[in-house]
Amino acid sequence: MKTPIIAAISVLALGGVAVASYGSFGGSPKAQVLSSEAIRVTEPVFAEVLRVNPVQESRPVSREECSERTVQRRAPERFGDKDGMVLGAVVGGLLGNQVGGGSGRTAATAAGVLAGGAIGKEVDSRHTGGRRYQDTVRDCRQVQDSETVVVAYDVEYRSETGTGQQRVTSQPGAQIQIGERERVVGYDVRWRYGELEGESRLREAPGETLPVENGKVAASLLL
Repeated sequence: MKTPIIAAISVLALGGVAVASYGSFGGSPKAQVLSSEAIRVTEPVFAEVLRVNPVQESRPVSREECSERTVQRRAPERFGDKDGMVLGAVVGGLLGNQVGGGSGRTAATAAGVLAGGAIGKEVDSRHTGGRRYQDTVRDCRQVQDSETVVVAYDVEYRSETGTGQQRVTSQPGAQIQIGERERVVGYDVRWRYGELEGESRLREAPGETLPVENGKVAASLLL
């Protein structure tokens, strides 16, 4: 009675081997995926600018303030103010002192003083020294003041996720960069097909296997 049972088990076992063989050789050939690594790039994220408000700030500044005024000046004297008359009197007195003697010398000295003074006064009246004239003087000073300048811009924007605000240092255009993000642009895949191993760069993420056509791994290659 044991013989029929053993025979039935043997048939089932042979049937299982046949199914396994059909799955390996009857279907489309596949290459085994050993590893897959995503290729990522960083790209800016832009948003539409809705409104821009300048940010102003008052800063201290120093500036030069100048004004002009009129002053009275005097031309330089030849001998100084009225020195011609004084010098003439001295010289005249010395010359008169050389004439005569006694009371006559005294009178001659006095006459010399008067004559020399008169001559010196006449000289003072004729030369241009000592004449008064007007001149313009420019006076300048440093004045502390303040000025209002634009130091930044508050920007209201609309992005894919909604609206928001951001402060920037330069005046924006129609769009503003609000950040960065990573994007997967492909996959570097290592595979094995029989005894052959290789690498491919694919557009899409692979599964556990890759199709093989005409002995080559067929996949959507990344250009």
